[in-house]
Amino acid sequence: MRTNVYRGGNQVSSQVLNQFLSSNIEDLKNKGLYNFIDTLQGANGPVIRMDGKSLINLSSNNYLGLATDYRLIDASVKAAQIYGAGAGAVRTINGTMELHIELEEKLARFKKTEAVIVYQSGFNCNMAAISAVMDQHDAILSDELNHASIIDGCRLSRAKVIRFKHSDMNDLRQQAKKAKESGQYHKIMVITDGVFSMDGDIAKLPEIVKVAEEFDLITYVDDAHGSGVLGAGAGTVKHFELSDRIDFQIGTLSKAIGVVGGYVAGKKQLIEWLKLRSRPFLFSTSLPPAAIASCSASIDILMNDKELIDKLWENSNHLKDHLSRLGYDVGQSETPITPCIIGDEVTTQQFSKRLYEEGVYAKAIVFPTVPKGTGRIRNMPTAAHTKEMLDQVISVYEKVGKEMKLI
Repeated sequence: MRTNVYRGGNQVSSQVLNQFLSSNIEDLKNKGLYNFIDTLQGANGPVIRMDGKSLINLSSNNYLGLATDYRLIDASVKAAQIYGAGAGAVRTINGTMELHIELEEKLARFKKTEAVIVYQSGFNCNMAAISAVMDQHDAILSDELNHASIIDGCRLSRAKVIRFKHSDMNDLRQQAKKAKESGQYHKIMVITDGVFSMDGDIAKLPEIVKVAEEFDLITYVDDAHGSGVLGAGAGTVKHFELSDRIDFQIGTLSKAIGVVGGYVAGKKQLIEWLKLRSRPFLFSTSLPPAAIASCSASIDILMNDKELIDKLWENSNHLKDHLSRLGYDVGQSETPITPCIIGDEVTTQQFSKRLYEEGVYAKAIVFPTVPKGTGRIRNMPTAAHTKEMLDQVISVYEKVGKEMKLI
């Protein structure tokens, strides 16, 4: 029996809007800044399928391979059968289930903090937490390479944003001293990523804490790419044994944890305030039971078994060492994030395309995600990759790099 399928129509829209969109989209394509969004045909594992083609996947943030782990899948299915498909409401009305409380308590033990609040995404965490505490009477010292969600959270707060040079502790101290001595601000916060997602370097948290304590700054660490990777899985703050000296710890549940969501960890009073005043918590339906149960299962694995973390580091060191020996610029990465910095945006896009043709899926990262002229392939080896897969990747990088005269 034939069914009718909607295939789109000729929607009428503003001529001004049409002109804006057409000219700007074409401009992005000409500059090599247009991002083509690919579609997976199946799960997001170490090997994926696109357009019927098998590819070794180096573009996922699924650090530990937990997104397809049977233990998380089982927990997800059971929770959906018991609690339903959705939470049904925002958490302040009746969308808080016992699963949410159990996960938050477990995360607090994992992060070694007094309490935790879970949000719908890591991006939401930064939009929620910064604006709930900082306002137009305050100042925020922000590393110039901080994630877009931090930038947007700072803007939403209306606080004065003072950028300091990336990981430059002298500049941070000078900016903190100037802001403090000005007497203009009620509160001053210093914000940094724990691990910088495009370069893979680690924030200088011990030095940042010293500056913060000298000038009475609120400390805020977004550890999206450190959780599950550093500090035996507990993150960058634990890596430096600073859990009792950081006010805000932000983490995602969508990268190493393998599911979706985010959380803020800190003092009980801070978490209480966020539950009263952070808008994404107050005005957006909570995460569904299946996702919460999967996250909880993932945290259980991380708390009891470090084998996946060890495998992640073994694989990342193998790939990084070989790409560096081939002559690729892998920057200053100190983590599994392995950038190959090409430079020119068009060349970077072409390089990514050739990798795809040779069976390696590694996306080009260009402006505005990174500064112009620093286009790169951001390789993300995971615990789920085999050595044979990574050796195949290395061979392809050698072949394509020589072909394009990049090495």
